[in-house]
Amino acid sequence: MQINGKSVFNGIAIGRLFVYNKAENQIKRKKVTDVRKEIERFQNAREESKKQLSELYHKALKEVGEVNAAIFEVHQMMLDDLDYEESITNMITAQEVNAEFAVASTGDNFSEMFAAMDDDYMRARAADVKDISNRIITVLQGENHSIIQSEEPVILLADDLAPSETVQLDKSKIISFVTRHGSTNSHTAILARTMNIPALIGVDFPEDADGKMGIVDGQEGVLIIDPQVSVMEEYTAKKEKEDEEKRLLLELKGKENITLDGKKINLYANIGGVGDVADVLANDAGGIGLFRSEFLYLESEDYPTEEEQFKAYRTVAENMAGKKVIIRTLDIGADKKVDYFHLDKEENPAMGYRAIRICLDSKEIFKTQLRALYRASYYGTISIMFPMIISVGEVKRIKEIIREVKTELDEAGVPYKDVELGIMIETPAAVMISNELAKEVDFFSIGTNDLTQYTLAIDRQNPKLDRIYDAHHPALLKMLQMVIENGHKEGCWVGICGELGADITMTEIFLKMGLDELSVSPSMILQVRRKIRECRIEG
Repeated sequence: MQINGKSVFNGIAIGRLFVYNKAENQIKRKKVTDVRKEIERFQNAREESKKQLSELYHKALKEVGEVNAAIFEVHQMMLDDLDYEESITNMITAQEVNAEFAVASTGDNFSEMFAAMDDDYMRARAADVKDISNRIITVLQGENHSIIQSEEPVILLADDLAPSETVQLDKSKIISFVTRHGSTNSHTAILARTMNIPALIGVDFPEDADGKMGIVDGQEGVLIIDPQVSVMEEYTAKKEKEDEEKRLLLELKGKENITLDGKKINLYANIGGVGDVADVLANDAGGIGLFRSEFLYLESEDYPTEEEQFKAYRTVAENMAGKKVIIRTLDIGADKKVDYFHLDKEENPAMGYRAIRICLDSKEIFKTQLRALYRASYYGTISIMFPMIISVGEVKRIKEIIREVKTELDEAGVPYKDVELGIMIETPAAVMISNELAKEVDFFSIGTNDLTQYTLAIDRQNPKLDRIYDAHHPALLKMLQMVIENGHKEGCWVGICGELGADITMTEIFLKMGLDELSVSPSMILQVRRKIRECRIEG
């Protein structure tokens, strides 16, 4: 039997299926005579719950990082919410009912209230308030908040899993989880991705699956129950290949990007959307060197709102748990068409109306993105990068608009951080004035794809010119060296985010040039790291 679902994290798991049924707390309404004693029972259970959550926070902190562990701090704060507490104590006092019933009723009421709200973030709190209420009830009933266990490693099937249950999973016993409910943006999903557990949601599995053999294909979003021999053999081969790749990861994960003679370099990943962050984490990138924000526009039927953009940027920043996230502002035009921008057809779009040229003309669209970026900066380590720069005047104009955005945020009382500002070096003009541009920004990121086509006057979209398109052309390499030297003279760090950065035949040359950072596709991180660690720069 094959059942489709939605992937939360890629990977293949093969093992016995275990259907986890939550032990529902059976709550009966009871009349109490000593109201004060019942309130004291509630207060003690609440303190014990906070203690448990503190322990869970520190466990999650070690396993999945500060940002992803923060949910347990949120739960602790929710336990201190006066409205929540007063609702419970008032119910105990006014109705003379037992603490368990008052907690369960209040949990249901608050959960329904949150679920009815328009804001996605607030709707997500509905599950949280149910979780903390169940925790208190469990303590009141004198039961342990059980950690999911099994005698052998299993694929866990559940109706849903609360964040507290997910973080308590014994990863030596759980090889995957599959749930009927949940969302790809839930705390549980984030934790699953950072814990590297293949996971599916939205899978309507049968209860009698318990004890049967199963396969989870996180790539295809499929659960297979009682697979045929041929299917099992096929997936066993895939799993062996995946395990071999993981062994490579285990060998290099946590190791520095450092040459044999001690030169270090930052190794970051390029991504096109929020969903790519899992690959960044799985491949142990030091950060994100290029978030192509235009994909938010390309995937939308209309201009993405400030709130939509903010949520995407914030999610990436939070998931990266303090690691650097460099977000490139809107870069449409050329080969990236967006119908609702109503751009005119151009004879030579690669050299036409695109990227920062559109943004500076469409100030409100630009400001909307900048506001979203600065708002999201509060939740992580964001840097902002501007594409297709050809003049110092453009950079100064950008900085004027940023000052306007900051003023608006200050007046609205919206928190943000001052962030690093950088530019893409992808035109010969930017290369030639890189000494002046370096005085205006904190970093350069060289876009070798466009820089190569503009330097060689070769349209990189034209297959007839592939034979003479040379990313190793001496002119290009001289340009790279010039940009690195000019940047460093003004205290500006320099990286590459174009395809050339992943060319391991060039890694040693880049290191000798003095490059500070390489940003490549997540799948290339380990190969480039291995190459860096094999290089010797001096001598």
